Amino acid sequence: MARPMCRNGSSRALRSIFDTSRTNDAAVPTFLAPAFARGSPAQTSSFSTTSQCRSKIGRAPLSLPPEVTFTVMQMPSKGQGMNISRQEPESVAEITGPRGKMSVTIPPYMSIFGNEESRTQTLSVLDEKDKRQRTMWGTIRADLQNHILGVSEGHTAILRLVGVGYRATIEDKAVTKQPEYPGQKFVSLKVGYSHPIELGVPQGVVASTPQATRILLEGVEKEVVMQFAAEIKQWRRPEPYKGKGIFVNDEQIKLKAKKIK
Repeated sequence: MARPMCRNGSSRALRSIFDTSRTNDAAVPTFLAPAFARGSPAQTSSFSTTSQCRSKIGRAPLSLPPEVTFTVMQMPSKGQGMNISRQEPESVAEITGPRGKMSVTIPPYMSIFGNEESRTQTLSVLDEKDKRQRTMWGTIRADLQNHILGVSEGHTAILRLVGVGYRATIEDKAVTKQPEYPGQKFVSLKVGYSHPIELGVPQGVVASTPQATRILLEGVEKEVVMQFAAEIKQWRRPEPYKGKGIFVNDEQIKLKAKKIK
């Protein structure tokens, strides 16, 4: 019994028949002509015809609460004397609120337009097709949004200690560490080690323990708050068999089936 011809072999055979039929002026079946015609639209079309879209995060306007002040200031060009840098000067956006004051450096290719009536700020870039400008467009906008929320309401992180005997307390002094600034507090963890784990609270962050198995972190800068939460979590990461560990905010894990020998 003859083996069936593979797809590539059949394609070559049909194409050879089509090429020879054109030289011999023979009639070609109509259902084969579109598939094997050279230069057909299906073979010459590009991979994608969609237009490049703008940054969805960067183009969204920033809403300012009534108690927040948003100011953009131009920085002087770098250089001293006659040796002046040719790079365009950057600008700094200062955000002031009831909880503090923060600033973000704006690249020279980015502009901020404000509307006093609606109390909104909109970001734009010079070249939307440039990859770096598109990337920084959304990044700077996200940083500004986090700072606006930080100086008005503040950022929080709640850590849950799940495990038998897991406890956390806030101490004024530490045995294994020295304070980095006056009045620094320390988080003391009991998470299954032979000794308590002591971590210094960063400056600008307020730590408290509403319950023995809960740690509440509050601060103006979101990056500092979440970084300290990650450092605490590092001492007992959640494990997937018993579900024990330190969880940040609404973090959940999928438990695995126990290994049976």
